[in-house]
Amino acid sequence: MKVSIQEKRNPKTGNPMTVISGITHNPQVIEKLEKKLKSSCGAGGHTEGKTIFIQGSHTDKVKNILVKEGYTL
Repeated sequence: MKVSIQEKRNPKTGNPMTVISGITHNPQVIEKLEKKLKSSCGAGGHTEGKTIFIQGSHTDKVKNILVKEGYTL
């Protein structure tokens, strides 16, 4: 499954955040993936629909984890 990773700025605070979009799994799988990403990066985050937001600039870590999980970028 192809997903996209972007680094954006939080509109409220201006802090960086990593955005993973394009996940087409059901909500339970997305929540498990979000939990794994947050614990691996040591950061907070949340999910909105089929998009995961991780606080901070963690694009390299997220890419490595997603490739190991079988996603394509």
